[in-house]
Amino acid sequence: MPDSPVFTSPEPFEAERINALAIYCSDGRFGEQFDDFLHHHLCLPRYDRLAVPGGPACLAGHYTSENELIGIKSQIRFLIEAHNLNTIVLIQHHNCAFYAHAMPGKQFEQIKPAQDLDLGAAAAELRKMRPSLRVLTIFARLVGDRVQFEEVHPEAVSTN
Repeated sequence: MPDSPVFTSPEPFEAERINALAIYCSDGRFGEQFDDFLHHHLCLPRYDRLAVPGGPACLAGHYTSENELIGIKSQIRFLIEAHNLNTIVLIQHHNCAFYAHAMPGKQFEQIKPAQDLDLGAAAAELRKMRPSLRVLTIFARLVGDRVQFEEVHPEAVSTN
């Protein structure tokens, strides 16, 4: 427990919006790497965040309740309008517990194509909300003790 109940961040507040949102999995093990990629590779400081289990899967029909899907879409629509978003980055990651739970007994090689297809489905849903959106679809792959980010082209993924 901290010594004081009050903490003041040394980071200055910057009011300017950058008009970008990242939707990624809530798995905290990847948080620093997601920030690093978004801040330094894509040059998106202060991006808006939507972190939920499975990340972009939330827009690919995985919710068990229509109310959950309606809620997520409503929140995203709000951000698109209120924050005037022009870019959304969708990130899936290696060894995602959401997919392991949804696809029990499957190995990475069997799960990855489903993640890629979900990136495509999520991107399509976002473009329905605002056709002019720039949507990036990214996969974060574990390589040893590092995370490597690669763009995914879901339209090229085979469903076989």
